[in-house]
Amino acid sequence: MSEAPVICIDGPSGSGKGTVCEQVARRLAFHLLDSGALYRLTALAAMRANVPVDDEAGVAAVARDLHSEFEPAPEGGLRIWLNGDNVTAVIRTEEVGMNASRVAASAPVREALLERQRAFRRPPGLVADGRDMGTIVFPSAEVKVFLTASAEERARRRHKQLKEKGIGVNLRGLLEDIEARDRRDSSRAAAPLVPAVDAVRVDSTGLTVEDVTERVLGLVRERLGEVLGKGCG
Repeated sequence: MSEAPVICIDGPSGSGKGTVCEQVARRLAFHLLDSGALYRLTALAAMRANVPVDDEAGVAAVARDLHSEFEPAPEGGLRIWLNGDNVTAVIRTEEVGMNASRVAASAPVREALLERQRAFRRPPGLVADGRDMGTIVFPSAEVKVFLTASAEERARRRHKQLKEKGIGVNLRGLLEDIEARDRRDSSRAAAPLVPAVDAVRVDSTGLTVEDVTERVLGLVRERLGEVLGKGCG
């Protein structure tokens, strides 16, 4: 294999793909690309620079000039820095998330971030988390999964996460936000949220993170077992 192998896990917000990607990357000792974080970083950088998120040329310029760093966190996942500022928690706020969804609909912004995302592909391999990893960013990836769950289940998960952080939110409002984001992501002209034709669809409704992680690792064993050997167990 001439290039490092890539495992793409795409899907809508709240499907659990971020946590599953972290688990799979840890089990395989692969690098991790959280592509959504790049769009959140872009949205946050635009907000801090007072660039309107609907100014496509302005936000694309922000994206091209992002000074960001990603490093593995001891507790799992990634620590994320913007211009030397630890923004790991800031980019996960609802405001940044909604603006990131709008920013991600922009073709110039997506183009500005494309090569930055592809640069994450390096040995021993990459687990890529996003919405267009298997369709646009890594179309030749060896393993592609489209992970989903019902909108109601995803709203419940987000509600639980926010409550655990002490943030009071309305479940109905979260459901409406998720449904609106789904419509925006799936209907945008630039890289809409759709499964790759060769992706394996997994519905995580009612499944644990461990259940989904094992399903993905099963696919990895089928397609990359000879390359990875015992590291994919």
